[in-house]
Amino acid sequence: MVSAPTTLEAPQGRVELLRRRHDSSQPLRAWDAADEYLLAHLDEVDRVRAHDAAPDSTAPRVLVLNDSFGALAVALAFAEPVCVSDSVVSQLATRANLQRNGLRPDAVRLRSAFEPFTALGDQDVVVMRVPLSLAQLEDQLHRLRPLLHPHTEVVAGGMTKHVHNSTIELFERIIGPTPTSPARKKARLLHPAFDPDLSSGPSPHPTSFVLPGGHTVVNHAGVFSAGRVDQGTQLLLDHLRVLDDERTAVDLGCGSGVIALHLAMQSPELQVLCVDASYAAVASAGATFDQAFGDRHRASFDAADGLEAVGPAGVDLVVTNPPFHADRSRGDAVAWRFFQEARHVLRPGGRLVVVGNRHLGYHAKMRRLFGNVEVMASDPKFVALASRKRR
Repeated sequence: MVSAPTTLEAPQGRVELLRRRHDSSQPLRAWDAADEYLLAHLDEVDRVRAHDAAPDSTAPRVLVLNDSFGALAVALAFAEPVCVSDSVVSQLATRANLQRNGLRPDAVRLRSAFEPFTALGDQDVVVMRVPLSLAQLEDQLHRLRPLLHPHTEVVAGGMTKHVHNSTIELFERIIGPTPTSPARKKARLLHPAFDPDLSSGPSPHPTSFVLPGGHTVVNHAGVFSAGRVDQGTQLLLDHLRVLDDERTAVDLGCGSGVIALHLAMQSPELQVLCVDASYAAVASAGATFDQAFGDRHRASFDAADGLEAVGPAGVDLVVTNPPFHADRSRGDAVAWRFFQEARHVLRPGGRLVVVGNRHLGYHAKMRRLFGNVEVMASDPKFVALASRKRR
C-alpha cells in the first residue's frame, strides 16, 4: 500500500504534516481538500498577516476552529492564531506538527472548546472546519457570534458530503446570510456575513435526558448518542456487573458517562475514571455524575488520548464502547489501540469489557491479545464481550 503524502503545498508555504499516531502503511493524510481550499481562499483575500509586523500595523486577530491535525494552524502560524478544538488528539497533533516544522510551540495558542469563547475577544478572521455534528456546529456558532463584527472575515469549509442544507441554514439563522462557493476537489466553502441585527437567541446546549432509574444524563453538543442510551450501550448495561474483587474501573471513551454511572451506582466504593479525547464528553460525564451524586462520588475525569497517563497493571476493570468513526474516517484502529492499552493498565486477572457492532469482529482481536474471550450478551446487531488478563 502506498503511504500518505506528508507535505502540504499551500499558498502560505510548504508544511510537513503527520496525523497523530502516524502509520506509514496507511493512505490517510493529515489534511484534506477542504483545508487546501480554506488556505487558498485566505491567500486570495489577503486578510491574514503576521503579528510581528510594525507596532502601528493592523495585524488581524485570527481564530481557527476544529482543525483536525493542525494543517490550518501550522500553515497560518506566522499570524499567531488562536486554535480552538474539542479534541485532545487535534491539539497533540498540532503541537507535534509545529515542532516538525521548526515553529515555536507558542506560535499557535491552543484552547479547549470549553474555555469561554468570550475570553478570546473580537476576531477579525475566523477559519472554521465544519464539524460533522450539527449540534456541535449550532453550539459553536452561538458561542462564536459575540466575537464577530461587521468586518470579520468568516470562512467555513468541509467536504461536500458533510455540508448540507441544514448546515447552511444554521449559519444563516445564527450568523447571517451564507453564500457558498463552487465545489473544488469535492470540498466547499461557506462565507457567512455577520448580521448585527439578527437575533438568534441562546444556545440550546447542553441538553439532558432521564434514565429509567431516574438519573439525569447531561450531553454537551457533539457527544455521542445525545438524548438517549444507544442500543449497543444498553445491551452492555443490561449485563454488566461489578465483581466483588473490582475496586478500580475505567470508562474508556466515556461519552456522557452512562457506563461509568452504571458502575458507580452498583458499587459506591468503586473508584471510577472517565477518559475521552473529547473535552465535551469529559464535561458531560462530570456533569452527569454531579447530577447523580453531587460531590459525593469517587470518580475522576480526564480529557486524554486513551490511557497513556494511566500506570501499568493497576486497574481492575476497563469498559469501552470504542468508536469506529474517528477523524472523519472509519475503521477499528482506535478499538485495537484501546484493547492494547487496556491490557497494559489491567492488573493480572483484571477484565476488559467491550461492546460493539458484531461485524467488527472484536472477539478475534481480544482473543489475540488476551488469549480468551467470553460472549456476555448479543443481539442481531451488537455483541458484548469480556476478556481477562492472564495472571
